[in-house]
Amino acid sequence: MRRLDSLPLIVVLMGLGAAMMLLPALHAYLHRAYPVARAFLYSAVMFAILTVLIAIATAARRRRENPRDQLLTLFGAFTLLPAMLAVPFSEAIPDTTYFNAWWEMVSSFTTTGATLYDPERLHPSLHLWRALVAWFGGGFMLVAAVALLAPLNLGGFEVLRGTPAGFAAVSGPQMVGSTTLAERMVRHTLVILPVYAGLTLLLWTGLIIAGDRALVAACHAMSVLSTSGITPLGGLDETGSGIRGEAVMLPFFVFALSRNLYPSGHSVRRETGLREDPELRLALLLMIVVPSLLFLRHWFGALETDRIDNAEAALGALWGTVFTVLSFLTTTGFESFDWVEARNWSGLASPGLILAGLAVIGGGVATTAGGVKLLRVIALYRHGEREVERLIHPSSVGGAGAEARRLRRQGAQMAWIFFMLFALSIAATMLAFALSGLDFEQSTIFAVAALSTTGPLASVAATAPLSWAELDSAARVIAIAAMVLGRLETLAIIALLNPEFWRG
Repeated sequence: MRRLDSLPLIVVLMGLGAAMMLLPALHAYLHRAYPVARAFLYSAVMFAILTVLIAIATAARRRRENPRDQLLTLFGAFTLLPAMLAVPFSEAIPDTTYFNAWWEMVSSFTTTGATLYDPERLHPSLHLWRALVAWFGGGFMLVAAVALLAPLNLGGFEVLRGTPAGFAAVSGPQMVGSTTLAERMVRHTLVILPVYAGLTLLLWTGLIIAGDRALVAACHAMSVLSTSGITPLGGLDETGSGIRGEAVMLPFFVFALSRNLYPSGHSVRRETGLREDPELRLALLLMIVVPSLLFLRHWFGALETDRIDNAEAALGALWGTVFTVLSFLTTTGFESFDWVEARNWSGLASPGLILAGLAVIGGGVATTAGGVKLLRVIALYRHGEREVERLIHPSSVGGAGAEARRLRRQGAQMAWIFFMLFALSIAATMLAFALSGLDFEQSTIFAVAALSTTGPLASVAATAPLSWAELDSAARVIAIAAMVLGRLETLAIIALLNPEFWRG
């Protein structure tokens, strides 16, 4: 622990990234793709040596970390680390550019899952690398949410505590300054990583049993747990498991809906059980209401025309809607095998806009999901509910305890600030895309997809599927900035610009 304490976090991440390169190298070697294997093996050796040299140079340096350094480390992890991870990817594809490879790794590490390449163009080992990088990024966010964002009162925790974001708001072993970031990262990694890896292994086994090939099952398992939506295929309709595989995936989406499903440490643990978890309850409500509306709309239309389709088509459409809605609510972005049937069943010209709204809402706080987060929506709802009560009964006193009062007062205020910042981020990103030559619809969808870290949304939300590969260089730079901003959240960037962080 003391040895890791003296090393910058980015150096530790570099070492882990170099070690991960050995897995696709071995996979490519076993499949006789020797050029791909050499690209990953040589990169692993090179970056391992570089990491050791940097570690030796910085091991003796001891300094007290402050919130500024920790946020800069987090920002650097999502911008500089993908530059290292892109080297073997770029070398393994002769006809691509390093910039495109870096773009791909930023998309993977932020768990956005957007891609510039057709599935057939990439070797299976490269698909494994994309999914592995996304899985690494998702696990990193799980740990960073507890070890870094929670002590700094960011990432949704400002809603729980009702205090300004960006300042240390907890005491004891979680307080910023009482322990180093490396110590907290190691401690929480040892708690979270076994559960994260165990769930991935369990889902991988289940998908293989359901009929998927080992590589496809591994990529989809890592993509579901990291909410990246990365697939080596054109979609779930090309898998060998079909609806059986979707049934296996569905329960694992739940882990992106609530922090209470992970052993995330004392700073994010609640006394209430899962039945009282507000994020799970809101997610369940959305899971009932949205599919029901899409499903019942067909029946109303059928009654008007005196036409009722068969029960098998009805069940398929219902399943496709439920699976896809939950997938986009967790910002994963997998389309169900029956989603086409569900779209035809609903009769809406572009039900993908509903999926865009779900992606904006996003999953739970301190999970791998992106978006605004369910807890902020709950805080605003509670505040609105209380205001309506006061209109009817002006002298009433709100109950439910101190925590509920804090959530619907100060928590709602912080949630509203974040909503406004998120809306401004969408507007600014749309304007930047428009200046690069995209029309209004394209700018809107690409902006929402990048900021909510739901890359597959681009091919679903519009009336005609959009492709990230159609973006020019300027638009791709904008997309990179939006993906990093969506992953770190606007409040973290605002906190980084706070003058208090740069004093001392």
